[in-house]
Parts: sequence; C-alpha cells; structure tokens
Amino acid sequence: MFAFITFDPLYWILVGPTMLLAVWASFRVKSTFHHFAQFGVRTGMTGAEAALAVARAGGALDVTIERHQGFLSDHYDPRSKTLRLSPDVYDGRSISSIAVAAHEAGHAIQHARSYAWLNFRSNMVPVASIGSSVWVWVLLAGMLMQQPMLTNLGILLFGFTVVFQIVTLPVEFDASNRAKAVLAASGIVSTQEEAVGVQKVLSAAAMTYVAGALTSVMTLLYLLLRNRD
Repeated sequence: MFAFITFDPLYWILVGPTMLLAVWASFRVKSTFHHFAQFGVRTGMTGAEAALAVARAGGALDVTIERHQGFLSDHYDPRSKTLRLSPDVYDGRSISSIAVAAHEAGHAIQHARSYAWLNFRSNMVPVASIGSSVWVWVLLAGMLMQQPMLTNLGILLFGFTVVFQIVTLPVEFDASNRAKAVLAASGIVSTQEEAVGVQKVLSAAAMTYVAGALTSVMTLLYLLLRNRD
C-alpha cells in the first residue's frame, strides 16, 4: 500500500519543498529576532511591561505575566490566563522583545473578546494532541497487519492535526495584527523604524506557522495518494 517513505520519490516531490521552507523559516525567525534584539525602543519598556500594557489596552485585564525558560518558548495559556515569556523576551528592552511579547498579549486579547478562531482551536486541542501522538503508530499497525480500517484511522487522526495547524494560521495572524495596532496606538512603538522592525519580527514568526501547515498538508496529500495504491 505505502512505499517506504524514505525512498519514495513521490514523498520528496510533494513534501520535500515544504520541509526546506520550514528549515528556512526557522532560520529566518531566529536570525530576525537576533538582529532586532540589538535595537531598543524609545520607551525603554521590557517585554513583560509591554505585554501587560498591550493586554490591558486590548481589554484583557486579568492576565498574568510569567517568566518561562527556553529560547522563543513564549506562549499564552488560556486556561490560567497566563502569558509565559522566555527570559530574552520578558527582560529584554529590544524591538524583538516588544514584538514577541505584544504578539502573545494579542492572544490574551483574543481570549478576552471571545475570538471565534481561538475558541475553535482551543476546543480542538484534546483531539489534535491525541492525533499527533498516535496517528503514525495506528497507520503503521494498519500497514503491517494489512488492515485498511486501521490505516484509514491513522490518516484520519493525522488529518485532525492538519486541520488544527490550518486553524492556527488565522489565530496567529490576528494576534499579530492586534499587537501592532495596540503598539502604535499606545505609543509603545513610536518611530517608523521601530514599527518596521516589529513587522519583520512578526512576519518571520508567522512564516514558521505557514511552513509547518504546508508541510502537514502535503504529507496528508501523500498519505491519501499512497492509500489508493
């Protein structure tokens, strides 16, 4: 049914280009962050201060800010309404720190305003988590035992993770747009140079989500095509 993926030309034709895009996107987000980490903002705010200011300006009044270990491990936890910022972002006073912190605050604003796509993604988390953990084992079991039902179930479970990644895209883009709007309106970003830097940092970060989603979509297409053989 499925050729061994490593040696299957179809896999590399479909998925290979998106994998290269993902590698490039990962390199670009790190290099862009490091570049703009060298430039401060006139307000002198830290990422933690900017995140709190953006969240409150957007209506997320009960959000908590915490320091979280790991480079670019920043995220918003809607369960506890907590923004967890990596040390470089939490303590940093650079354009990069402000951009990333404000983006995460954008998610808190989405939560406070019941943004539909965020709610949809949150509801998908349990299914997507299970699917991403077990789909490959279910698929392999179906292949080895020659059980089409198991094979189809594995593909279906992977499909849930693909949908989750696609739904993530509007959530991430919207969070960045909210962040940029509040940064400009509040004066946290006060010059054209700072605004351009914020835009470049957030665009580089967004590309990692796009590349990841494309890779998953093309992998799903490959699985569906090979399942017909």
